[in-house]
Amino acid sequence: MRRVVVSGPAPVQILDVAGPIEVFSNVPDYQVDLVSFDGSHGLLTSRGLSLAGAVPHSDITGRIDTLVIAGGPGAESGEYDDAYLDWIADAAARSRRVAAICTGAFLLAAAGLLDGKKAVTHWKHCDQLAREFPKVDVHRDPIFLRDGQIYTSAGITAGIDLSLALVEEDHGHQTALAVARQLVMFLVRPGGQSQYSHMLSHQAVRSDPLRELQVYMLENLKADLSVETLAERMGMSARNFSRVCLRETKLNPGQLVDRARVEAAQQMIDSSAMGLKEIADACGFGSPDSMRRVFQRVIGITPGEYTKRFKR
Repeated sequence: MRRVVVSGPAPVQILDVAGPIEVFSNVPDYQVDLVSFDGSHGLLTSRGLSLAGAVPHSDITGRIDTLVIAGGPGAESGEYDDAYLDWIADAAARSRRVAAICTGAFLLAAAGLLDGKKAVTHWKHCDQLAREFPKVDVHRDPIFLRDGQIYTSAGITAGIDLSLALVEEDHGHQTALAVARQLVMFLVRPGGQSQYSHMLSHQAVRSDPLRELQVYMLENLKADLSVETLAERMGMSARNFSRVCLRETKLNPGQLVDRARVEAAQQMIDSSAMGLKEIADACGFGSPDSMRRVFQRVIGITPGEYTKRFKR
């Protein structure tokens, strides 16, 4: 029986705790313990509810398979209980692997567990994590990351994705997929998938012409989408367009086009029976080899790997 210990500094985000517990509890091989640090049998959440059934941290002795530290307002304040950090460090030393959900990464960092390691957290808090803990190599895009036996995940529901990945690591794809189906989840997202879709968030762009250009790009993926052509549609010089694009989307024009094509290809893989060669052509990559290179650059996995993960 693998012991999974879930804890977090109150108040915690409900889904940061409930998501992993639900995933692991659907596999008979895991014993899941919810742990409080104040000696009580409840864990206060950010919505004013208390999660019952917790055990005091002093009851957690011996080996731990997976230590999970949840995030929430209690993790984001910049104030950390030294005794709690000491307990996390001690529990981590007794664990086969350690995972942080969302801003739980701040606790791992404060406990010294992320020094020199790659980590991710909710996209809103990545800059804060990098600023407070300069020894941490913060990555802003992935849904979850592994560095050695330390795992970190992006915002809230990404903790479910990470938990499913840990189940898959232990028991294989079919078991993880069965849990995902039980939870009525559409798919198991790989860690390399972006936590923040730039193209689907075009409403957030302040410039109406740039929003319209993004729509044009999605509708004309096979067209010439060079910087010069897009700048001409915007009525700008290529240099000024590049500057505006970077300011509004945090991506240069080439990166924006790459992401548009990758996200369109992901949707086709998810929802159609088209082959990769057809998808590469439909999305304007030019060739499967070109699509492979862009996929690896944008989301860190190949179209083939993405297809294997999703088309089961």
